[in-house]
Amino acid sequence: MRLLLIILIFLSFLDAKEKTVEQVFNVQTTKVKLVSDAKSIKSFGFVKVDESRVYDVSPRFGGFVETLYADKTYKKVTKGERLAKVYSPEVLKAKDDYLNTINYTRNKANKTMLGSAKTKLSLLNIPDAEIKEITKNKKTSSFTTILSPIDGYIFKKYLNNNSAFKAKGVLFQVVNLDKVWVELKIHQNQLSALDNIEEFTLTTPSMKQTFKATREKLYPELDPKEESFTLRLSLDNIKGILKPGMYTSVNMSGATKSYLTLPATAVMRKNGKFYVFVVGEYEGEYEPLEVDVEVLNPDTYIVKSGLNEGDEVVNNALFMMDSDAQVNGLY
Repeated sequence: MRLLLIILIFLSFLDAKEKTVEQVFNVQTTKVKLVSDAKSIKSFGFVKVDESRVYDVSPRFGGFVETLYADKTYKKVTKGERLAKVYSPEVLKAKDDYLNTINYTRNKANKTMLGSAKTKLSLLNIPDAEIKEITKNKKTSSFTTILSPIDGYIFKKYLNNNSAFKAKGVLFQVVNLDKVWVELKIHQNQLSALDNIEEFTLTTPSMKQTFKATREKLYPELDPKEESFTLRLSLDNIKGILKPGMYTSVNMSGATKSYLTLPATAVMRKNGKFYVFVVGEYEGEYEPLEVDVEVLNPDTYIVKSGLNEGDEVVNNALFMMDSDAQVNGLY
């Protein structure tokens, strides 16, 4: 076989006027096809917490922990669930002032005074149920309860049993994962193609399920090490399947359009230009032709110019590159 190739190269070299490549061995060909497809870009990303769904639990009073209910990091909690039972001298005084105002205004109606005392409790973020309990039972409790502001997980906990705390300090950080972000890398030469992307499909190595995401924001900063931008996607995660830190593969696709296409194996790049080998007039003849192409997906090129639907070309351009065409300097 090697001897045959050498002979072919030598013969074609002698016949320099001939502008085609003659092959006597079997060559597979393919035709330019008109297909309806969508441009796609593949990338990878990582699941992140949606920053808008992070809640700090910061009391507006100081005090001491009587009972710690949210006693473990990553414990799942629901909105309104008790996180801690605490004693606060400031809260107890505000409760007593409210009860005294109720008793004082029982026979001397003064809505302003009563409202002011109630507002003080509300501004301290005392649960409505505790305020109603004072009104109903005409007595106060020495303790108050800190509640979760949202469904989620305790990502951070700064209290232990019998802890003391100050006003304005963060006691818990509760994170809701019903929606999450995925941050992925977009190379700077892909930015123009990104404008036509309409659909984002995500997969993870740990499960067969696919997820649909929506584009949220392209960060206005280039990572100089990777020459890439960060694109943020958002997606629903009601069942909590996706966890922060998980790796995802992302397929981005645009609207479906009609394209003239060739398989990637039929196109060869050399010196910054793209070539195909067109079937010649006679059997076994293949002529190199420069074409204008762009990537449709990792396996397919869009033919922008140089070929028409139905034109036949060699299916493996690299195979031809090893033949006498290269010796003739035809491309």
